Amino acid sequence: MPTKMRLQRHGKKGNPFYHIVIADGRAPRDGRYIEKIGTYNPITNPAEIVLNFEKALDWLQKGAQPTDTVKTILSFKGVLYKNHLIKGLKKGALTEAEVEVKFQAWLKEKEDKLEAKRSGIAEKDRADKKVALEAETKVKEAREAELAKRKAEAIEAQVQEAKETAAEEVVEEVVAAEEMLTKEAVAAKVEENVEEVKEEAKAEVKEEVKEEVKEEVKAEVKEEVKEEVKEEAKVEEKEEVKEEVKEEAKVEEKEEVKEEVKEEAKAEEKEEKADKKKKDKEEN
Repeated sequence: MPTKMRLQRHGKKGNPFYHIVIADGRAPRDGRYIEKIGTYNPITNPAEIVLNFEKALDWLQKGAQPTDTVKTILSFKGVLYKNHLIKGLKKGALTEAEVEVKFQAWLKEKEDKLEAKRSGIAEKDRADKKVALEAETKVKEAREAELAKRKAEAIEAQVQEAKETAAEEVVEEVVAAEEMLTKEAVAAKVEENVEEVKEEAKAEVKEEVKEEVKEEVKAEVKEEVKEEVKEEAKVEEKEEVKEEVKEEAKVEEKEEVKEEVKEEAKAEEKEEKADKKKKDKEEN
């Protein structure tokens, strides 16, 4: 395969930067190369191209095949046009002076176009900045107007609030004066009612005291009667207990006597049996 003039990618992700290299067509894109003849940065506007013109022209004349992108770069830098003029020189259609004049004219035209493009870009940037500045100024003015409106509304609200407060204070003073007069009249009436209530309360208290005294006397009498009844009941109970004790004592005494009698009878019976045995022995 012929030698290739192609781009070799460098740079970070999303920020590419290319080397323009001469490499074997069988080599991988980012692999080994024969010679580096320039760089290409597509991020800038216009794109930044640094190219060794003489080496690029030399490799092109040697038969190196440029890729589509490199071909566009060579056309942009005038390498292809210079190669075309040199072919005409070799055929005898042009002289070296004519080749140089034509190439310098092309370069000047290209430089003018490039300068016009740069000027257009700069002018566009200035116009964009002016529009952005005007928009920002409008936003700032609208914001200031809004702030001024809010301040005016706040001041108006404060004035209105002050008026309302003053009116409320006047109303409160009038109401307080009316309340004072009303309170005095009410106080006089209350005093009269209080006296009446006191008299009624005294009468009621006297009645209640009388009732309480009567109740207490009745309660005391009841208690005394209950105590007397209890005492009598206790005396009667004691008598009954004494009687019961006596009865029990008599019964016990009778039982004891019976037991003694039984014991004596047993003893006599034993003696009789003993005597009987003695007699039987003596007889035998």
